Amino acid sequence: MTRTPPTASDPHAAAIAAAMQNTFGLETLRPLQRDAIDAALARRDALVVMPTGGGKSLCFQLPPLVTGKLTVVVSPLIALMQDQVDGLRLLGYPAAASHSNLDAEGRQELQRLANSGELRLVFVAPERLFLDSFQRWLGERDIGAFAIDEAHCISQWGHDFRPEYRRLAELRDRFPQVPFHAYTATATPRVREDIATQLRLREPKILVGTFDRPNLTYRVLPRVDLEHQVVEAVRRHPDAAAIIYCISRKDTESLASSLRRAGIQAAPYHAGLPADTRTQVSADFRAERLPVVVATVAFGMGIDRGDVRLVVHAAMPKSLEHYQQETGRAGRDGLPAECLLLYSAADGAKWRSIVERAASEGEGTPETTAAQLQLLTQMQRFANRAGCRHRALSEHFGQDYPHPNCGACDFCLEELQPVDDAHIIAQKILSAVARTGQRYGSSYVIDVLRGSKNQKVLERGHDKLPTFGLLANVPVPRIGNYIDQLVDAGDLLRSDGEYPILLLSAGSAQILRSERQASLVAPKTVIAAPRRQRGTRERNSNTETLDQSDLSADEQGLFNELRGLRRELASKLGVPPYVVFSDVTLVELARLRPSSRLAMLQVRGVGQKKIETFGERFLAAIASYAERVHLELDPTSGPARRTAPIAAPEDRDRADTSAAKARREELFRRGLAIEVIAAELGRAPSTVWSYLAEFVRSARPTSIRPWISAADEERVTAQLHLAESGRMKPVFDALGGTVGYDSIRIIAAFAAARSGLEQSGPEADEE
Repeated sequence: MTRTPPTASDPHAAAIAAAMQNTFGLETLRPLQRDAIDAALARRDALVVMPTGGGKSLCFQLPPLVTGKLTVVVSPLIALMQDQVDGLRLLGYPAAASHSNLDAEGRQELQRLANSGELRLVFVAPERLFLDSFQRWLGERDIGAFAIDEAHCISQWGHDFRPEYRRLAELRDRFPQVPFHAYTATATPRVREDIATQLRLREPKILVGTFDRPNLTYRVLPRVDLEHQVVEAVRRHPDAAAIIYCISRKDTESLASSLRRAGIQAAPYHAGLPADTRTQVSADFRAERLPVVVATVAFGMGIDRGDVRLVVHAAMPKSLEHYQQETGRAGRDGLPAECLLLYSAADGAKWRSIVERAASEGEGTPETTAAQLQLLTQMQRFANRAGCRHRALSEHFGQDYPHPNCGACDFCLEELQPVDDAHIIAQKILSAVARTGQRYGSSYVIDVLRGSKNQKVLERGHDKLPTFGLLANVPVPRIGNYIDQLVDAGDLLRSDGEYPILLLSAGSAQILRSERQASLVAPKTVIAAPRRQRGTRERNSNTETLDQSDLSADEQGLFNELRGLRRELASKLGVPPYVVFSDVTLVELARLRPSSRLAMLQVRGVGQKKIETFGERFLAAIASYAERVHLELDPTSGPARRTAPIAAPEDRDRADTSAAKARREELFRRGLAIEVIAAELGRAPSTVWSYLAEFVRSARPTSIRPWISAADEERVTAQLHLAESGRMKPVFDALGGTVGYDSIRIIAAFAAARSGLEQSGPEADEE
């Protein structure tokens, strides 16, 4: 966690801290954000690579508030620009976008902000950037920096190469003194090098964040029964947003229809739909009126919705970069989400055919075609890999993965199980391929194995083969998946071309002669929804990110009411609900239940402007709900506390073994940080704070310095006389909220232990 206290050696610290708190409602910066901001303030070129949801936008949004200069943000999508502008304006941030869809009011606002000198951020597409009129407009401005979003689009080795991005280097000639900052979420070392070369970055600060997304559960499962598997996945996430990706337009419409028949509200989205239909689908999804979108990859890049809990790939994407970017649209708020890839070996052949056909029609160069095919091969290896998915993604992007088991992928969760009689099933399939002459594709071989009496099978006499009907009781999708697994293992071959046929390999002969045993797997019948896994806190910081599983039933009810209020306010303002407050903020509001503006300002994502705009409505809703169900306002941190008496810690922790308690005490005696102990125990930091309070009372350590600073201890101790009946809120208020409840409770427990007084448990602090 990077703090920005003002110091003499850091002239920008005070301005950064003020902008963070007053505009963005933040107290800390995530790793690399401060480094990127410092590079911008030093007018130095930079290449910043952070995963989706890692906080790239703040890196170019905050510096203009400090320098007072204009930053020009190059962005590829109008929808993405407009969402960011809408969100920034709700924060009181002077931002605008320049694009072809801008209405008269938008143009007037852009001109007003520019003429007044207030404008700090302007978004523009690369195509518009080079219009003579816009170039003249830029020439009249005091430009502090150019920020290139989605910078991987400039590299032909990347997954989303866009020739118009190549022209961005021309800006160096027109604005030689202006620094360039390139931002992307997906870039291998080769792509990063190409970005720096193409943009002509000058001794850039290279900042690469951690690619791993520990809040995402990755699953790559055989595509056996697509409709059933997708329906099952969506139902694992009730009342949540989901994006389902298909390769073809036809597939999106077919799958959306299937979901609707299953009672799931879903709509297709692809480039072939009328423009007004696409706009409506996108608007409904952003406004939380539509929970599920079934789309081609044309959807999602401009969707900055943080509460997507499920991303499904109904077929394999064409590169790991696409996969990382598309799955990155899940759990942007840091809360648990699921990424499900339903894979068939035929997907690779389909993509290869698409790439090669495009090349034959003159699209791209031989180099770009070869690069796309290489990316496809890497994606196939990932899908076929028998290993940790988090590790595979980290290593693909050039980073080590330290955990032996991520606890958040199909491999580490052991969600694939061996198929009974796999060797015999494989022999039947291979025998059918051999006896039909190695002349047919999967569908025909499956017909023979299933005992189909269609005309072609009968005409060719294949109903007389010994293999006819040997797998009559196995569903068609299941046999198809077994064939895919044999192809993936090299025990069967599939030819290239538009109509691939199955062929035997050297491995086929070994299995047919039982010189080697074949193995097949199938997904387990029941798959659990993802929960927070190892290290799933706010991205790479020491601040715990709560999710709905942390809430009690009453708090969950409050969360739902706040979501309804958010949706109502967003509708009136004409903005997506997540622009008002994120789910993370709503969870904290439901858990902390502030009763005042000051207390609400302690919640992440709540800044001064949002307090002024929304504070009274949310405070009133919280107070009304809390009174209705008898929940206390401003409780201590930790699980929900009702106003009725609460059991003592020893009653609450009856399930704890003496060994578990001894383990906790050992970690405390070693003076380890709360976050380290939380990771060791697999518990939330808020729970570990409660354990620490018990330890202080019972073990009476001579110092609490590993967890509490001397300054905080002195300040709190001076105010402890206000803690009547164990209530910590008067102390918190007296200190202006500058010391958290957890720290106050530890100091109070330490003071009581030293004086020999009996101290009530932390659960009673606020009762």
